[in-house]
Amino acid sequence: MKTYTMDQIRNVVLLGHGGCGKTTIAEAMLYVTGQIKRQGKVDEGNTVSDYDPEEIRRKFSINTSIIPVEWKDAKINILDTPGYFDFVGEVKQAVRAADSAIIVVSAKSGIEVGTEKAWEYAEEANLPRMIFVNAMDDEHANLPKILEELKEKFGKCIAPFQVPFKENERFAGFVNVVKMEGRRFANGTVVPCDIPEGMEDEIDPVRNMILEAVAETSEELMEKYFNEEEFTLEEIQEALHKGVLDGSIVPVLCGTALNNTGIRVLLNSIIEYMPNPSEVHAVLKGKNPKTEKDEERKCAVDEPTSVFVFKTIVDPYIGRLSIFKVYSGKLKADSVLYNGNKDVEEKISHIYVLKGKEQIEVSELNSGDIGAVAKLHDTMTGDTLSDPSKPIIYPPIEFPESLMQMAVFPKGKGDEEKMSSGLQRLMEEDPTFHIFLDKETHEEIIYGIGEQHLDVIINKLKSKFKIEVELLPPTIPYRETIKGKVKVQGKHKKQSGGHGQYGDVWMEFEPSGNLEVPYIFEEKIFGGAVPKQYFPAVEKGLQESVKHGVLAGYPVVGLKATLVDGSYHPVDSSEMAFKIATSIAFKEGLLKAKPVILEPIVKVTVTVPDEYTGDIMGDLNKRRGRILGMAPKGKYQQIDAEVPMAEMFKYATDLRSMTQARGSFTMKFDRYEEAPHDVQQKVIEARKKEA
Repeated sequence: MKTYTMDQIRNVVLLGHGGCGKTTIAEAMLYVTGQIKRQGKVDEGNTVSDYDPEEIRRKFSINTSIIPVEWKDAKINILDTPGYFDFVGEVKQAVRAADSAIIVVSAKSGIEVGTEKAWEYAEEANLPRMIFVNAMDDEHANLPKILEELKEKFGKCIAPFQVPFKENERFAGFVNVVKMEGRRFANGTVVPCDIPEGMEDEIDPVRNMILEAVAETSEELMEKYFNEEEFTLEEIQEALHKGVLDGSIVPVLCGTALNNTGIRVLLNSIIEYMPNPSEVHAVLKGKNPKTEKDEERKCAVDEPTSVFVFKTIVDPYIGRLSIFKVYSGKLKADSVLYNGNKDVEEKISHIYVLKGKEQIEVSELNSGDIGAVAKLHDTMTGDTLSDPSKPIIYPPIEFPESLMQMAVFPKGKGDEEKMSSGLQRLMEEDPTFHIFLDKETHEEIIYGIGEQHLDVIINKLKSKFKIEVELLPPTIPYRETIKGKVKVQGKHKKQSGGHGQYGDVWMEFEPSGNLEVPYIFEEKIFGGAVPKQYFPAVEKGLQESVKHGVLAGYPVVGLKATLVDGSYHPVDSSEMAFKIATSIAFKEGLLKAKPVILEPIVKVTVTVPDEYTGDIMGDLNKRRGRILGMAPKGKYQQIDAEVPMAEMFKYATDLRSMTQARGSFTMKFDRYEEAPHDVQQKVIEARKKEA
């Protein structure tokens, strides 16, 4: 593959709802540009883009794939993203590397939640965008209805560039409204034709809308428009390019990727209207890792080299593959770059351009281009590599919080270490996946975006690292405390020939009022009833006892223990005896002091569109939640609540189904409080069964 200059490069992310045809479009582009001889199909598992065994098995994209296509002396880097929400991390990575977006809409399904999300992602990243209505050959395709929906949802920037026409109830061609020329589909290409009669009513409003948009791009064109002078094609195209760049125009094209209909027009439109890297990211802001001062780089070849790693692929055989975008300068093979995030230098031996899983070696890449490098030692997703004499760090990618959690256990005996190391490798590849070892329950907890996400992780663990695991709900970290005050004796006396064992303590137990501390220990001994040297042993006995409460064996918190009296034997008393005496007093005392189970309470913030607030509040109440308040947040409502942690298990999945994936939430531990009596009974019963 030849080296392209920055003005010849287009980095385009394909966004849209799952199943709308993004991968099929990428495949059609490869076929139309002559880079593959046979067009693969998602259902047959033979597309260039979906090459991962999990993608082939599930018949949908899980990872972002890079598909470079060469067309009319330009290089279009297509970033094909997953449409399912569990893999939003992949989308965020692709959006970061893109300079523009194509939002794919199914002509059959119209606007879906994924369409709205795609628009939001493009909006957040300030990307110029274009809409491609796919599957126009479907008998239920209704472009006028979709255009109405698009305008209603996204405003007057929606500008259809084509008006389709049918013959014998089939999508046969379209009128290119920009050029005012007819196009008919024939053998996978478009051929010029006359504009069919009687289409004026459909074409005129679309044409006027485009001309108005063109007129608004400059005073000169506005004057021409008012004087009813014709715009030249160059003026129209230049003005449309400008409008696409500033977001005031979002072109709508249509076609059917499955049989390549409209794909050439799409490729031409990307080159014509979509920006090159310097038009969107002219100046890139970062920080100097040495001085902590703000730095800037121009997206230009004559600037110092800087590259941003936006994605990592981990392969058990070839190791780590870092996928990057050259933000500034030029990247050459056999160069050394500085990783400011990790304060190390990395050797760039070979540079590759990826085409799905294929790696094509190149000697250099210019500013704005996308490539990959293998076997970097310390570099991870989100790191910046730059010229050692001009270091810079760019801001990391912001990923959504992963709140779906499960405890993971290996099925094979002694596989714990292999499992941990495999999960660690997968975490390098996926920043939305986390592992946490719970020291209290000794469970390895994995966090993901949703159930499907975690399911993919454990399947990858099996296929890539040959480790089988099972997922179970994590153990809820309950606590125990007391509500009453008691005074009890704990006595340990044992004769066994020779030295005996003797320890005797009187202890008072009461609530300390501080649930964040397991216990507070005091002594109020008069007259040396218990010698001072045994106080540490009493506290040690207490320290060990609070690890397991008397109701269900959960750790005890909020306890005040006072040593008030006792007795000792000059020969038989020992530290061990006083320790055991304390644990006897502890068990007896806690059983008498009204022990209760405490449950963890989490603060939950749910953000949902207005129409779902009633359902969400009702659902939180069913989960024993307390609504703290509600506040508008843009187009959404923010609901704050406190909910028992035990009731929030699988909430990520439930919220998604209640709001059709439009809702999001955050959750963090707040405090412990007494659980209702019936919940306490259930917890105690469950622990008995476990034991």
